[in-house]
Amino acid sequence: MKIVIGSDHAGFEGKEKIKKYLQSLEHEVSDFGCYSKEPVDFPDIALLVGRAVAGREFDRGILLDGFGGAVCLAVNKVKNIRGVAAYDIISARFAASHENANILCLGGMTHGELALKEMVKVWLETPFAGGKYQKRLDKIKVIENSYL
Repeated sequence: MKIVIGSDHAGFEGKEKIKKYLQSLEHEVSDFGCYSKEPVDFPDIALLVGRAVAGREFDRGILLDGFGGAVCLAVNKVKNIRGVAAYDIISARFAASHENANILCLGGMTHGELALKEMVKVWLETPFAGGKYQKRLDKIKVIENSYL
C-alpha cells in the first residue's frame, strides 16, 4: 500500500516511529514533513497530505500532531478527505469500518509507540463495512459538495 505520512513538530517523534513501522510491513511510505522538532504550522502539512490522498497519489495518509485533533480539523477542509482522529484501537477500527477514513489522525504526545502502532495496524487491516455507513458517507458528500 502507498501511504503518505506527515506531522507537525509535536507529532514528529511519533511520525518517525510509525514511518519505520510501516516500512517494516513493506508499505511504500512517503514523508511530507516535518523533518525535525523545529516548530511548523500543522495546516501546511495537513494540506500537503490531504491533497496527495485526495488526488489518489496515495492509498491512505497518516497525520500526527500533539493530540490528533488539529491536523484532523485542517485536513477535512480538503475535498474528498475523510480524516478521523483515533485515540484507541476501537476508534481506529471505527475510523476504517464506519467512516472509511482515508486519513488517520493521531496524537504524538498523547500516545506511546506501542499504542500508535496498534492503532495504525487496526486501521489498515479493518475493511469498510459499507451498508448503512455508506449511506451516511453519501450524506456527508452532499454537504461537502454544497460547501467546498
